[in-house]
Amino acid sequence: MTADSNTLSVSVLGLGAMGSALASALLKAGHETTVWNRSAGKADDLVAQGARAAATAGDAVRAGELVVACLLDHASVHEVLDPVAGDLAGRTLINVTTTTPEQSREIAAWASDAGIAYLDGGIMAVPHMIGQPGSSILYSGTEDVFQQYKPVLDLWGDSTYFGEDAGLASLYDLALLAGMYVMFAGFLHGAAMVASAGVTAREFAAMAAPWLTAMTGEFEGYAAVIDGGDYTVPGQQSLEFSDLGDILTASAEQGISTEAVAMVQGLIRRQIDAGHGAEGFARIIESIKQPG
Repeated sequence: MTADSNTLSVSVLGLGAMGSALASALLKAGHETTVWNRSAGKADDLVAQGARAAATAGDAVRAGELVVACLLDHASVHEVLDPVAGDLAGRTLINVTTTTPEQSREIAAWASDAGIAYLDGGIMAVPHMIGQPGSSILYSGTEDVFQQYKPVLDLWGDSTYFGEDAGLASLYDLALLAGMYVMFAGFLHGAAMVASAGVTAREFAAMAAPWLTAMTGEFEGYAAVIDGGDYTVPGQQSLEFSDLGDILTASAEQGISTEAVAMVQGLIRRQIDAGHGAEGFARIIESIKQPG
């Protein structure tokens, strides 16, 4: 049986919005798909699409050559899979549950001890993006598993492999999410600022989206400075010029929280106070790498 065969049997454990999207994509591609969820009722739509609903996690595992876990967290992975480790032995497990790098490595070691081929995944998409342009999933762990099942993985999004260290996909995943959430917090802070002037969030978004998109073009320049280790390279915006005092003052004047911006200001001030005010803004990475 090959991974790109329409007769490949796949079992999906966990039918939240993401697990359901993964299972639906498998069904659309013609794969025999068995699904299981801890709470009843989540499988109904997938069964209507042709999936088989398993009564227990063990039943689901036994039905699939490939088992996909999309559960709540690290603890839930063990709660669901520990009792069925014997059934998983000799099969392949792809775990796309969000876990930390060390948790991913722990699950990989557990799988190895149990005779389970293992691949860890980090999903860089929201459920409705699965199988659509822009969806990508990061993988690390056993390379043979990645190569064998890549045609299946590509049904969900662009598949990128980072190596045998099972924690690397999680590391990249959470690092990218960190950038996203801080950016979103900045957008929401801005929306709160202008709300006092009667500006709707939708109106503000229309201005913020192109501005923030344009600013992401600066990433490569920052990266070059950071990798070069010289924050005095000409052409950089200095830390002193980057001081966010006016934003904090204006925010306070509007009666809103300053927490989101104050976090960045704190990183800037630590470097200025250490005598680096004339150096480039990218230097705040040193504040992040060396917590005060």
